[in-house]
Amino acid sequence: MSDTICAIATARGVGAISIIRLSGPEAISIVAKLFDGKDLTKVKSHTIHYGHIINKNEIIDEVLVSVMKSPKTYTTEDIVEINTHGGIAPTKKVLEILLENGARLAEPGEFTKRAFLNGRIDLTESEAVENLINSETDLERKLALNTINGKVSDKIKKVRDIIIDLIANIEVNIDFPEYEDALVITKNNLPPKLEIIKKELETLLEESKVGEIITQGIKVAIVGKPNVGKSSLLNSLLKENKAIVTDIAGTTRDLVEGEIELKGIRLKFIDTAGIRKTNDVVEKIGVDKSLEAIKTADLVIHVLNNNEEFSKEDQEIIKNLKGKTYITYVNKNDLPTKLEITGNNLVYGNTLTLDGIDLLKAKIIELFNLDSINTSNLEMVSSLRVINLIKEALNAINNALANVTKDIPVDMLAIDIKQAWELLGEITGETYQDELLDTLFSKFCLGK
Repeated sequence: MSDTICAIATARGVGAISIIRLSGPEAISIVAKLFDGKDLTKVKSHTIHYGHIINKNEIIDEVLVSVMKSPKTYTTEDIVEINTHGGIAPTKKVLEILLENGARLAEPGEFTKRAFLNGRIDLTESEAVENLINSETDLERKLALNTINGKVSDKIKKVRDIIIDLIANIEVNIDFPEYEDALVITKNNLPPKLEIIKKELETLLEESKVGEIITQGIKVAIVGKPNVGKSSLLNSLLKENKAIVTDIAGTTRDLVEGEIELKGIRLKFIDTAGIRKTNDVVEKIGVDKSLEAIKTADLVIHVLNNNEEFSKEDQEIIKNLKGKTYITYVNKNDLPTKLEITGNNLVYGNTLTLDGIDLLKAKIIELFNLDSINTSNLEMVSSLRVINLIKEALNAINNALANVTKDIPVDMLAIDIKQAWELLGEITGETYQDELLDTLFSKFCLGK
């Protein structure tokens, strides 16, 4: 990291301003050579200066230049940000001149990668930066900020501290048996200590379910036999004509998607093809996709018609809903009732009058406890990478607990305990592989 990197930090296109960011040992000197204004090598840190970018006696643009000196910067290196007029031409030209004068074009996420490698933030905080940039709801924003502020990392470090104390105690027993002040770890007192670690990890995973809902949203599949009003229900929920609606059964042959926000959570609706036996090759593909959508959905809305008796097709759909969270939405409640059905998550409505839409939303809020999410402290894990590592660490602790009852010495049990400690270290980046960093930061935008 001895070179100086630069990149456009704002979205490409026409706007009021564009920002080109530089970071590295030559950031200030490179811009100073091109800046017609104050001598940037002599100005105070965290100051902004008016002037022009000049190249070969030509004024390229009127700019404001911010100078931030190491170590109190995002990357802990010297950083310069050039505010140019928005637009492709001036932004591109200033970047081109910077590259000609010694800067290197940054790789995606390289500014944040440098912040991590320089010890300013850990890996979970690095991921949260990208989550904050991509956040679409206020809850996503709050969750990302809490992670950036280190509140999630603190929880991981707390568990690692408990584990390392146990490992240290075991190793003292092995290497210095004559040290009488140390607690001797035996198969009798080891399980309670492992149970404490297990409970901490299980709590993190339980909390992560809320984090996943906030960041990933709730995937909702709308299913039913043909011509029961699935597409009309989707359009009613989205308040737009997203799906084609006709009286012809089998109109929807592919998945149609739409999204709304409910209590700060994104609901990702999927309108599926009507599920029935068919000889039509194209329609059958749609039916297969509908069945697959049921498997991957967090919530299924099963649509029935109030004026139709419960059919064999409906029964087959119910079989596919086994083990799933689902709501039965009975459409056309204004027509004579022929349907006989009971259940807890039952909502009656009408997609023509929008009757029942609010009740349907209320049922979703109840099932996923969305009201409590809005009042929670939002200090939980949400990254799938982190969740998987916690699960692996929990498996390692469970292995150690299972082996306590076997004829295995304590020092061998410590192998699983150490593995859990190392896995949790991968979460914060205290232990990591270069390939992981390359993959993680490649998802970032260039200027971050």
